[in-house]
Amino acid sequence: MKLGVFAVLFSEKSFEDMLKRVKDAGLDTVEIGTGGYPGNAHCPLDELLEDAEKREQYKKTVESYGLTIGSFSCHGNPISPDAAFAKECDETIRKTIKLASLMDVPVVNTFSGTAGDHEGAKYPNWPVTPWPPEYQDVKEWQWEQKLIPYWKEVGQLAKDSNVKIGLELHGGFLVHTPYTLLKLREETCDAIGANLDPSHLWWQGIDPVGAIKILGKAGAIHHFHAKDTYIDQENVNMYGLTDMQPYGNVQSRAWTFRSVGCGHGLQEWSDIISALRTYGYDYVVSIEHEDPLMSIDEGFDRAVSNLKQLIIRDQPTDMWWA
Repeated sequence: MKLGVFAVLFSEKSFEDMLKRVKDAGLDTVEIGTGGYPGNAHCPLDELLEDAEKREQYKKTVESYGLTIGSFSCHGNPISPDAAFAKECDETIRKTIKLASLMDVPVVNTFSGTAGDHEGAKYPNWPVTPWPPEYQDVKEWQWEQKLIPYWKEVGQLAKDSNVKIGLELHGGFLVHTPYTLLKLREETCDAIGANLDPSHLWWQGIDPVGAIKILGKAGAIHHFHAKDTYIDQENVNMYGLTDMQPYGNVQSRAWTFRSVGCGHGLQEWSDIISALRTYGYDYVVSIEHEDPLMSIDEGFDRAVSNLKQLIIRDQPTDMWWA
């Protein structure tokens, strides 16, 4: 496995200053934002698409710091009822797939998206309960008319480009569980897989190791985000797990994103890393830091320190003892 970081964490730094910070931390790879919600602070997407020399220089700059580009990320909502935003997200996804193909970057990470509840809707609608029955009607319409057709086309584009799509299982989007990911994959193609982030599984009540077993057996884990979540049961009793309070309300929120090891212990994280290896994932563990209690540097360094103890880098040897 390789240890990396979602470099939007250092968006205030220049491209080379970001690379130096990652190198000095002893990491192997960077995950670079190309647009959408993460922005594109370190990736002039259009410039790189238009100029082969700039692409080569960009890649050489990354390699000069002893790093590789593990993935590009352009999280957005390409099926949003906001037509302008959906178009922007769609164009960014397609451009990112093309850039990944040209630069031999194997994975593009994004969200599945969420549609409205009918063709004239103004806002996304995320149905999460089967009753009253109109919620089922909304869900069926979203999947059949928006989600599946979109990802059939873009998934095939990715497959033809030799690029994998890592959909992050994130609440608020139609693909947010192992089941919804596998359902979409079955309806589209095997270029569609998960950018598995345990932080979003924990608050949904999903055991990350169990999710890894399910998705790993299907060969459906394309990328992995290392981020933790603290569950405050007293606040869950008040607000439930679909807590709508701002992330900054840490004292009262039901759950809060934390740096690796600050929401769940290192034994649980060791079990996650071991499950990834056991069920066939041997690529990047990419640190994502969204801890409201820590600075960028302290949260990043804490995650690096904890994961360096746990990550399995080498291939297993023959079982000499058996």
